[in-house]
Amino acid sequence: MTEHTQLETTQMNYGNDRPPAKNPLKVEDLSLRDGHQSLFATRGRTEDMIPVAERMDDIGFWAVEVWGGATFDTMHRFLGEDPWERLRTLKRYFKKTPLSMLLRGQNLVGYRNYADDVAKLFVKKTVDNGLEIFRTFDALNDYRNFESVV
Repeated sequence: MTEHTQLETTQMNYGNDRPPAKNPLKVEDLSLRDGHQSLFATRGRTEDMIPVAERMDDIGFWAVEVWGGATFDTMHRFLGEDPWERLRTLKRYFKKTPLSMLLRGQNLVGYRNYADDVAKLFVKKTVDNGLEIFRTFDALNDYRNFESVV
């Protein structure tokens, strides 16, 4: 049996003179996409996001995920909103923080695979409308479904 002693900790330097981290932690906030998708079936309206957008921009997140997943479908089907307008609107409020999205690979924001030319144009138009980072997955883990969108 080993004797356990009190854990000894190293004193941390929290002062302004501490050296910068060699690999700083990058935090991406998902609440404006996955938060309301998980809590209330992606029914968050753009007008409800605007009041917090500027404050979130000041926090210093590495990125904020605002689009993708089920947002495109539910904005059309249930909210009567234009997803492209949401992207442009939020970009006006996030001046310092890059915007990101969850992209379903070749499925884009739909429920089936789309042609390569459609996928490439969708990605281009998304960037043109203010998105900077794509977090991409494929439900089948088929790398071929990444080729057109990456």
